[in-house]
Amino acid sequence: MGRKGSPRSPQAEGGSRAASPPSPVWALPEELLLLICSYLDAQALGRLAQVCRRLRFLSSRDVLWRRIARGCLNSGFTQLGTDLLMPWMELDGEYLYLSQAENIQAYHLCAEETGLQCHPQAIFSGHQEDVCRFVLVNSHIVSGGGDGSIVLHKIHGSYSVKFSAHEQEVNCVDFQGGLIVSGSRDRTAKVWSLSAGRVGQCLHTVQTEDRVWSIAISPLLSSFVTGTACCGHTSPLRIWDLESGQLLTCLGTDFHRGAGVLDVFYETPSLLLSCGYDTYIRYWDIRTSTRKCVQEWEEPHDSALYCIRSDKNHMIASGSSYYGVVRLWDKRQTRCLQSFHLSSPTSSPVYCLRFSTTHLYAALASALHVLDFTAS
Repeated sequence: MGRKGSPRSPQAEGGSRAASPPSPVWALPEELLLLICSYLDAQALGRLAQVCRRLRFLSSRDVLWRRIARGCLNSGFTQLGTDLLMPWMELDGEYLYLSQAENIQAYHLCAEETGLQCHPQAIFSGHQEDVCRFVLVNSHIVSGGGDGSIVLHKIHGSYSVKFSAHEQEVNCVDFQGGLIVSGSRDRTAKVWSLSAGRVGQCLHTVQTEDRVWSIAISPLLSSFVTGTACCGHTSPLRIWDLESGQLLTCLGTDFHRGAGVLDVFYETPSLLLSCGYDTYIRYWDIRTSTRKCVQEWEEPHDSALYCIRSDKNHMIASGSSYYGVVRLWDKRQTRCLQSFHLSSPTSSPVYCLRFSTTHLYAALASALHVLDFTAS
């Protein structure tokens, strides 16, 4: 007893006629269909269930909803604030320092929750254009800006120094042992003195012949590493002598053109993490080999990696270039341990990640997100 109108097609029956399947899709194994459906969110699964009875049965399988249900019970991340504009951040005890446009603002972390106080306790300014990156060391903030300058602030006091550093924007800075290193789009890295009477004096200018995206001083204070855009024929990861400015070594030999290094992180004087445009996290042990990393992990969705951090033990966190994807990795495993999609529906990179003993903070263009490790 069919309805009036055109006869029922096999598609209307949801593919119940095994002898004549309505679509080649039904020839796929069920485990492959479930794998495809596992990429859908709750809304998409609900829409899929309305197509036909067979898809309704498939989309209602527990294996598809278990991940979504777990996320609803404890999604982990909470969202704080809006419109951060390519932010960078640092943690210092009970305070979080966050760059917003040309300013750096200090927020007090609430003791019993993951939130921030509504208003910053301090604002550090001095740049004429956006702050690109900054570091916080020994109660001093050193920042590099789009105006080509470096600004030094003392947190507890009014002391500040600003000096012109590069011809183009200062993409990255680090500060250790009374020395600043900076890298710029102008294809140079520079070493600056902060000793009495020589504040802001350039000690060395390194011609990197490529745009410098990331920089870090070794914990031994004897060298520094630069991560460049990899537009030439040299490795984008190079280590330089801090005292003389001479090249010490190059890391890696198999980088493809354009595999720029966007972030570097020293765990120890000999252990180094790097990530960038080629979608890989690489773990280097300078004691064993400079030609090849000792471990590497690939971002599964082929996204560039903007930032990386580790707890200096087993856990690594990475921030991707699309849809605010934060991934947690265990060095003892080859695949991602867990992932979080923080930016929806608009896409944003994860510009910066920071750890504390209880929380992980991720800064996107739209908001600051916080993962509470203590939540059940």
